[in-house]
Amino acid sequence: MKRHTYNYGVIGNCAYMAYVNTHANIVWMCWPQFDSSFVFGSLLDTKKGGEFSITPHCQDFTTNQKYIENTNVLCTEFECAEGRFRVTDFAPRFFQYGRYYKPLMFIRKIEPLSGSPRVKVVCDPVGEYGQVTPEVYQGSSHIRYMGMEQQVRLTSNIPLNFIIEKQEFVLNEVKYLVLTWGIPLEAPLEETAEDFLRRTLKYWQDWVKSTSIGSFYPEQILRSALCLKIHQFEDTGAIIAAGTTSLPESPGSGRNWDYRYCWLRDTYYILNAFHNVGHFEELERYFHYIENITIAEEDRYQPLYSITGRKKLIERVIPLKGYGDNNEPVRVGNQAYEHIQNDVYGQVLVALLPLYVDTRFSEGGKYYSQRLVNHTLKKIEDTMDEPDAGLWEFRTLAQQHCYTFLFHWAGACSALKIGRHFKNEKIIEKAIKLRDWASQKIEACYDPNLGAYTQAIGQPNVDASCLQLITLNYLDPKSEKAKLHLKRIEERLKTPEGLIYRYKHSDDFGEPETTFLICAYWYIEALACVGRVDDAIKEFEKLMQYQNHLGLLSEDVEAKSGSQWGNFPQAYSHVGQLNAAFRISKKLDLPTFL
Repeated sequence: MKRHTYNYGVIGNCAYMAYVNTHANIVWMCWPQFDSSFVFGSLLDTKKGGEFSITPHCQDFTTNQKYIENTNVLCTEFECAEGRFRVTDFAPRFFQYGRYYKPLMFIRKIEPLSGSPRVKVVCDPVGEYGQVTPEVYQGSSHIRYMGMEQQVRLTSNIPLNFIIEKQEFVLNEVKYLVLTWGIPLEAPLEETAEDFLRRTLKYWQDWVKSTSIGSFYPEQILRSALCLKIHQFEDTGAIIAAGTTSLPESPGSGRNWDYRYCWLRDTYYILNAFHNVGHFEELERYFHYIENITIAEEDRYQPLYSITGRKKLIERVIPLKGYGDNNEPVRVGNQAYEHIQNDVYGQVLVALLPLYVDTRFSEGGKYYSQRLVNHTLKKIEDTMDEPDAGLWEFRTLAQQHCYTFLFHWAGACSALKIGRHFKNEKIIEKAIKLRDWASQKIEACYDPNLGAYTQAIGQPNVDASCLQLITLNYLDPKSEKAKLHLKRIEERLKTPEGLIYRYKHSDDFGEPETTFLICAYWYIEALACVGRVDDAIKEFEKLMQYQNHLGLLSEDVEAKSGSQWGNFPQAYSHVGQLNAAFRISKKLDLPTFL
């Protein structure tokens, strides 16, 4: 079976992201926000998705794509009979006037390297998910694309008629393309592009210098950290699960979801990853987002919200052909916002805990959070007996999930520490009660004949999320019970390739065909916890083969072929890799480099 890989690089500046394929075509780019319509979207429909490409005249050419070291600046080099040239793509980001400058501006630099290559530039943006074709107007040094929410403007030192008419030209000097949303480029083109490139490179290289990493696969850990960073929408602090929608979990499966939103469940894992690499600005911004979300909720917390905190994420099907032009439906919005997923309450409390136990955080927000803690504990109490959709978001199945009870327990443990910090007896008393109650519920999921905890009370199914009974220290990692529990999950969910299924039973769409990559990283963490560090290292190294040519990870992997599927790159997968590497480094007592 041929291996399928997402051959794309991703650039971004914490305001938007763009996906560049190995032929330097922008196949996915949403403006002005992560969850806006795309302006380039051939990833989901090659006819309706528009195009922003730079291609050589020669049909027979090779390319090589890589990031400039320790940055999110991407280079694609072309070589053909006529010569060689390089395309450098980046989203400007740097510190200016006391704040981060992150404009809705996309810059492309085309640089001749040898010979006299002829190239063609095509720029055809679209609006409303391919339903709007803008009108094109030529100015003195720019092209305006009108008819969308805002005008899109392309400024270039390439003859504009060559771009409009899609005409080839000889690349005999450096050319620049600056695409902007809503605002014109008023500064000198060449000087601005070069200055922004220099300052953007310095920003990312300085950010990497402030990143704490162990000596265990440091290059890959830095790439995961850089990737995770651009998934944060800095304006509000939200972090999205992925920048794409409707990339199928397996071809033709119909499991095509929109992941351009912020899941509260992800809070704990993402904050833990940033904490592990020594970044606190991202943590604090994310805390502000969570506080703004939860203070407005008098009843339930939704599992997910938009990047601006919008609650209604109505799911609809868009008339596009889907990935590869044969993977419908294409969905925008996510029905899961309506789901009952009760683990979110514990997730919020666990995520808040560093505000109190880590002295590097300021006092701001801590006192308000006592109200939040009380409210969230009340929601755990109210929902303890309530079946829910669980973390895998079953659409037609409600159960009393072990994972939900685990985070009721973990949230109560966190609230207990917070209560003791404030000497708040009301919080302490409630947290102890709920911790013990949640523990009883978890034990109701234990199957003594199997020697493992199952997915839900009264159900026989093994679930990879129950690995976290070990990693969250509900089970003593040194105990025989923990080791046997881990062994049973290995026996039932692990593939020979080192991948882990979420579960193997049928759900709303049948039996899962692909493995979920973060489950494999949870497995690695559990191995390290129980003392099987050599096995953890071996399994970590196996997973290296499932990244693309730039070190980027997908959501799902088809075990036999090693194919990447699901939305991409998946923040969850990169979080899993960061946290697994950190866990191994701690067990090995490896030195940490700043």
